[in-house]
Amino acid sequence: MAVSTHAQAISIVQRLRAEGYESYLAGGCVRDMLLAKVPQDYDIATSAKPEDVQRIFPLTVPVGAQFGVVLVMIDGAPFEVASFRHDGPYLDGRRPSAVRYGTLEDDIQRRDFTINGMVYDPIAARVIDLVGGQDDLRSGLVRAIGDPRARFEEDRLRMIRAVRFAASLKFEIDPPTFAAMQNLASTIAVISWERIGDEVTRILTEGGARRGFELLDRSGVLPIVLPEIVAMKGTAQTPDYHPEGDVFTHTLLLLNHLESPSETLAYGCLLHDVAKPVCIRQDGDRITFYGHTEQGAEMAEAILKRLKRGRAVWERVAYLVRNHLRLVQAPQMRLSTLKRFLREDGIEELLELARIDALSSNGDLSYYQFCQKRRGELKQDEIRPEPLVRGGDLIALGFKPGPQFKEILRQVEDAQLGGELHGRDQALEWIRNKFTS
Repeated sequence: MAVSTHAQAISIVQRLRAEGYESYLAGGCVRDMLLAKVPQDYDIATSAKPEDVQRIFPLTVPVGAQFGVVLVMIDGAPFEVASFRHDGPYLDGRRPSAVRYGTLEDDIQRRDFTINGMVYDPIAARVIDLVGGQDDLRSGLVRAIGDPRARFEEDRLRMIRAVRFAASLKFEIDPPTFAAMQNLASTIAVISWERIGDEVTRILTEGGARRGFELLDRSGVLPIVLPEIVAMKGTAQTPDYHPEGDVFTHTLLLLNHLESPSETLAYGCLLHDVAKPVCIRQDGDRITFYGHTEQGAEMAEAILKRLKRGRAVWERVAYLVRNHLRLVQAPQMRLSTLKRFLREDGIEELLELARIDALSSNGDLSYYQFCQKRRGELKQDEIRPEPLVRGGDLIALGFKPGPQFKEILRQVEDAQLGGELHGRDQALEWIRNKFTS
């Protein structure tokens, strides 16, 4: 899908104005412009009704017409155009029970936070700020518009959004707003897990992940959304390997190293030790966590399914959690095993997780450096060579298709990766000598 641009957004405002309607840029794009950031998308607020918007623009999608929202498509890019409205009571903690069209002031007062409650008139080049959003931007404050409790009761997801904005913008949350979050945190699960998962993912990937999780914890939202992370608190670790402290502290340190990570790397960091609290065993001064990688992979998969992340995400994260200690074995691996390991799908993220994990504990990067060095030394055709023999060659030798096929081909590849076999004829002779057809 095409990227939304400032010029395209202004063209929508101009067209609506030409038709006699009020229209402004609204919400997050105004906040970002005032922070000298490039907006990810542009929303337009207007006095035009949905049917008016659909009449004026040739290509529209009525994504939420019952709530006054229409997507206008310009050159393949989507722009959310929302009619000024006043919301009725929110009975489900997510959607208004009724909507009536209103004024610009009505529309601003229904929004979540002051920093998102400003509109911009691009024709007159002026900001319209009825809620003190500019002052809060200058002060670095996330503050609910009006009564914080009422805003969160309208949509419980706003509690997690407040954390996301505070974390990514490095802002503080206004004390009355934070107090309302703490009072209502236990009700967060009334909204869909998919929406919760989307916001948690954005906290992990948009910057300030450590602070985001500290705020989720302090607000009381974390125990409801991710109790498995709270369970890490007080889970001691052997000081020789983990001088930083318990598993929760260690995990926060990993999050502190995330800048603009992929979703899978971010969740890999968050969940790599998720099973330690249930696998801990202590014998005197010795603390062990046998099985925590395998059990952790299963727990990570279950958590990500709960958060409604896609199959590709939970499969990759499970791989990262299951294998995050394998680098320790790399220097002792046979050459063929090492080559297979270094070509695995996901190895780049696994190496990065191992690097961050080491930096967040005793700082030993030797295993990470060994793997990176060997990756640099080995050419691609050494790690993924063309097969010396294929199934047809085995049939020609008299072997019948079946389970033995796979085992023979694997052993041939092992010998090839280990430098024992170099050509097809040599491989065929090796098979004749080792296997019976």
